[in-house]
Amino acid sequence: MATSWALTASHLGLLEHRRRLAAADVLTLLRADLPALPGGDRHLSGVVAIALDHADGRLARRHGTASPFGDYADTFADAAFWTWHAWRHETGRTTRAVAVTVWVLPVVAVSTTALYRGRMPERPRPALLRPAAAMQIALAARSLLHGASGSR
Repeated sequence: MATSWALTASHLGLLEHRRRLAAADVLTLLRADLPALPGGDRHLSGVVAIALDHADGRLARRHGTASPFGDYADTFADAAFWTWHAWRHETGRTTRAVAVTVWVLPVVAVSTTALYRGRMPERPRPALLRPAAAMQIALAARSLLHGASGSR
């Protein structure tokens, strides 16, 4: 949670003309911090994260509050939540390694590049993010299946 807020504070300049976070930005940050919220560590948290991810983008487009901040925050929130989710709910080392590869390494690369250059690099095109999106769906589905079988 501390990392999420540190990334937020260090990237507020990406809000452009706005002086505060929009509702969509708040939903994105909630997704990143979901594990620290009451009930956020349950098996359904993956489904909640996917729902928040869908809702924040839709809300930003509807209200015209899309910004580079929201764009980067969305990726960082996915990295924070899904890496935690894989470590918390997945038992296989391979799945955990894939989670780190898919989310943590790109965030570290982007953040390091930004610090080195003094500005944020261009965000990867959506096509490059498809493996991460597919992994999110797979992790959420696996978590639901394990949660359902564990509650019997």
